[in-house]
Amino acid sequence: MSGAREAAGGGRIVEVSPERLSGWFDRFAERNGGIDGTTATDTEVVVTARNGTTATATVPFPPLEGSGPPTIRLAIQAKRPRRIGLVLVRLGAHSIGIAEGGKVLVSRTDRHHVHGRSAAGGWSQQRFARRREGQARQALKDAADDIFEVLVPRAGELAGVLLGGDRRALDELRSDRRLEPVFSLAAQRVLDVSEPRRAVLDDAARRAREVAIVIRDGVSPATGTQITGQ
Repeated sequence: MSGAREAAGGGRIVEVSPERLSGWFDRFAERNGGIDGTTATDTEVVVTARNGTTATATVPFPPLEGSGPPTIRLAIQAKRPRRIGLVLVRLGAHSIGIAEGGKVLVSRTDRHHVHGRSAAGGWSQQRFARRREGQARQALKDAADDIFEVLVPRAGELAGVLLGGDRRALDELRSDRRLEPVFSLAAQRVLDVSEPRRAVLDDAARRAREVAIVIRDGVSPATGTQITGQ
């Protein structure tokens, strides 16, 4: 299980491997006074504890399939073998790959020098900014070309695509019509990653199998104080 990090809108996010998912929900129930209810949609499973703490799990490669208890269906779905595209991009570096079972099968990684911001003023600063913009454009073009060469021909093999890195750079790549077969498969989840390198791609392949769960603490109806869940 990956370490917890802050979630947008409050709470914290943990990433849990498919093999540990059932046990994680069992421990969540034990630590929070039992389960009050569970609801499911095509895209998420929400477990509410008796102390009001909630665990909202994002369904991997929705819709959620099968019948029976939602958390069991979620675990079964997460364990299914899949071939997944990986696109990790930050300014000046990218790592592209295809993974299955948490292992990278095909990859391409590259980095380009992009100047940092200059503190100088006047014409010098403007020239520096133009040079930096040109370097950034070239880096994104190279990333787009690698996505086109590595992933587009294999898009039909992919169950989905997991993105990571800088959202602005990813949005610019998304506007490249050549890459539509890849970005049409992209999950909403975007991994927060360091500078894309092959080791970072390997870690993303492992994380691609994990289920992201947002935990939000309950509030005591008697006192109005927050209850810290686990």
